Amino acid sequence: MRSPLFKTPITEMLGIAHPILCGGMGPGVSDADYVAAVVNAGGMGFIVAAGFPDPDEFREQLRRCKQLTSGKGFGVNLYLSRQAQGLERLHEQLAIVAEEGVLCVETSGTSPEGILPILRDAGIKVLHKVAAVRYARSAARLGVDAVIVVGNDCGGHPGVYGISSMVQAAQVPNEVSVPVVIGGGIGTGRQLAATLTMGADAVLMGSRMLVAEELWIHRKYKDLLVHSDGTESVIVKTGLRDHHRVYNNESAKAVAALDAAGASDFEQYRAHVMGSLSTRAYQTGDSALGMLDFGPSVVFADAVKPVEAIFDEILDDAKKALQRLGQLHDAA
Repeated sequence: MRSPLFKTPITEMLGIAHPILCGGMGPGVSDADYVAAVVNAGGMGFIVAAGFPDPDEFREQLRRCKQLTSGKGFGVNLYLSRQAQGLERLHEQLAIVAEEGVLCVETSGTSPEGILPILRDAGIKVLHKVAAVRYARSAARLGVDAVIVVGNDCGGHPGVYGISSMVQAAQVPNEVSVPVVIGGGIGTGRQLAATLTMGADAVLMGSRMLVAEELWIHRKYKDLLVHSDGTESVIVKTGLRDHHRVYNNESAKAVAALDAAGASDFEQYRAHVMGSLSTRAYQTGDSALGMLDFGPSVVFADAVKPVEAIFDEILDDAKKALQRLGQLHDAA
């Protein structure tokens, strides 16, 4: 692990060496092995609870991560749903998270207001993820420990406003009083240094990390990412106002056609957006079908490497960026 280069409110809050968070990726993608690798490299990762609907399997993932990190703190990604079935599953997950002593959660979806008392009582830090400053303000008022704000370059769900990460990074720290994490399109140390310079306290990466050796997804899919230049990323499901940035495969093209035709009934989309298609793609390496989260930051994913090696490159790049900034300041 590289020696710490930065100390921020996020590194202090989470007890991590580097202000680098690796967000939960797709149901089941961010599992115990991957998250442990992120934590052991000095960052913070989040096991995606939705990827392990069986309570015993979810609990086993948490215990495996705890073992692999030798007891270091790690996180869980929780999707907050308004639906009755989703709420029931969420409260089951909350009980397990509290019992297993998880350090922090990355929440997204609806407001976290209803579950904050449970998480506070368990001593769990809450980092709520949103896609616009207006929602960051609301979350901060509720008393979350930090906000994660993602820009339009975010693979997965970037929200409907189309605001860039560059704008979010410059605006959000001036709008809220809690620590700020910026995500969307980030995959280099230069961006890390720039984001911290703009007032944020950490970055969040997703697409950039899809080539990590510790991820279980098929090598064929990782090789596709290595040879991608980011232009294969497209936003679909606009007809449902559930904007989704994904790999531009057959499923994405079919969904884009529905969007263009003005479709707004989920049943028209269902056959193309089922989670089982994405899972199969990750398992087999056949990327033709499925909503595969895919941001333009894959352009930085130039090789399949261990998490620690990816972090080392980012930190070395950040150090060079700081040196360049210092040279420019001296020249002035």
